[in-house]
Amino acid sequence: MLRTIVKSERVLKITFGISLFIILCMGGFAYKHVRKLVDSFNLVEHTYEVNVQLEQILSYLKDSETGQRGYLISENTEFLQPFFSGRENTNNTFARLKQLTKNDTVQQNNLKKLNTLIDKKLKALDQILTLTNENKLNSKQFNALLIEDKKIMNEIRSKVSEMINHQNELLKERKKLSTESLSNTPIIIYSVLILMLLLLLLTYFRINKNLKILKFKNGQLEVFKESTNQSEIVNKHSTWTYFTEENRYEFSDNLYRLLGEQPQSFEPNLENFYQFVHPEDVNHVTEQVTKMMETENLPFLYYRIVQKNGTIRHFKAYAKVLVSSEDNTRRVLGTTADVTEEVQSFKLLEERNLELERNNKELSSFNYVASHDLQEPLRKIQTFISRLEDKEAASLSEKGILYLDRIKKAATRMRLLIDDLLQFSRTNKSEEAFAVTNMNIMLENAKQELAEMISEKDAKITADAIPMITVIPFQIQQLFTNLIGNSIKYSKKNTPPIITISYSKVKADDVLKLKKPKYNYYHKIVFTDNGIGFEQEYAENIFVLFNRLHNKNEYSGTGIGLSICKKIVENHQGYIFAEGKINEGAIFEVFLPLK
Repeated sequence: MLRTIVKSERVLKITFGISLFIILCMGGFAYKHVRKLVDSFNLVEHTYEVNVQLEQILSYLKDSETGQRGYLISENTEFLQPFFSGRENTNNTFARLKQLTKNDTVQQNNLKKLNTLIDKKLKALDQILTLTNENKLNSKQFNALLIEDKKIMNEIRSKVSEMINHQNELLKERKKLSTESLSNTPIIIYSVLILMLLLLLLTYFRINKNLKILKFKNGQLEVFKESTNQSEIVNKHSTWTYFTEENRYEFSDNLYRLLGEQPQSFEPNLENFYQFVHPEDVNHVTEQVTKMMETENLPFLYYRIVQKNGTIRHFKAYAKVLVSSEDNTRRVLGTTADVTEEVQSFKLLEERNLELERNNKELSSFNYVASHDLQEPLRKIQTFISRLEDKEAASLSEKGILYLDRIKKAATRMRLLIDDLLQFSRTNKSEEAFAVTNMNIMLENAKQELAEMISEKDAKITADAIPMITVIPFQIQQLFTNLIGNSIKYSKKNTPPIITISYSKVKADDVLKLKKPKYNYYHKIVFTDNGIGFEQEYAENIFVLFNRLHNKNEYSGTGIGLSICKKIVENHQGYIFAEGKINEGAIFEVFLPLK
């Protein structure tokens, strides 16, 4: 969530920066264009000024001629005033023209020629004035000067006209440029304004969108914060933060509640917090917190606190350093949980473990009694029964013989029951060492152990080759013995038992009856017989201790054999299932994990 906001903020900054850069560029372009337009206007104005100055030169020269002629006609010296002032104005105007056309090579050349002509003109005027003062108005020299003066004046007019024409050509070009600039300027300025407006609108919509997203995220953060607060209350845990650079703490509201106080009821610092720590745990907590400040890491810390009402609670704390990706600041984020119930449950579990240990010792004592103390009187009973049969049977009545036979059978059943109980108690001990075992040898040993029953019933046993499996050897041999013996025991009368043992490797996911398997693959060993079978509704009950489906007078047994099989398979973290059909036989499936 925060990462998305950061990305949006970065995109917004980049967009805003690009927009600002484009606006500046377009502003610079518009300024340059306006500057160009101003320069164009200045050039046009410059051209007009050059033409005006050229016209002024002609005007000043004409004023000099007019003044001179007035003087020649009237001999009045007042007419000489325009003559002298015209010469001065002509020189000033010429200097101005030279400055205005300094960047125009053609006009500079024309000015040089014009300057020569003007000098000749002024010199001719001076000579005419001199001859006039000498009363030589009718002399040939005077007439020649007048003609020369007129010729020079015509040349001046021609040169000025040439220069004006040159300026007019420049004026046309500059007017054209000015007109183009003037016509393009509104379009360019309007385009810049439109582009700037679009960029501003784009930025506005982006900001508005980000504000909506930020508002939505803030709403989510508020919900998350509230759910976190509720979660802290329900789960009895809290959070705190240690800002390493500022050496200050922040406690969540629920930390105050766990201490038995109102949220933010005291300043979050170590001095105030230590007041709640159990006196016996203060030194340990202080040592760990000091180490945390140095290493910026706090492993699991267990301690007790004492609330103001005297209630003692057990706390567990943990902390880890976090580094901000934005400003690279470091802080230690910690959690503190109230584990009082866990501690109490652990103590209760310890007590129950001790009780279970005592029960196991009592069970071991029972096993010892069953294997020694109970079997000793049973052996005596069987011994005296044997003596009665050998020496006193003839003197007993029919009922006495019947009673004696029943006592004998009961004693035999008692011995069998004690042996099976001992066997079942041994299978409860699963700590025996596992070993890679040749299962075929275990099967052969089981058949040898049942050789008398197999021969008596004329049983036929066929088996697939079984690979080496990691098992508890003697328990697996007992499993095979009990399953084969069970098939022989519950065979049909006058029908030889046929027992088939098959092997396959299966994938756990392919066998639906395997509930929550811990391994991916299993060894599957199936025992199939043609015996009397059983109702499928009893398929689970046959593995229950002391449970029998048939009368003890019909079939011998204690109801412990299949319970032993189930216990052995469970010791191997495997499964055993039974299927049966009346008068058709039974199938026992054994699944042992492939480790």
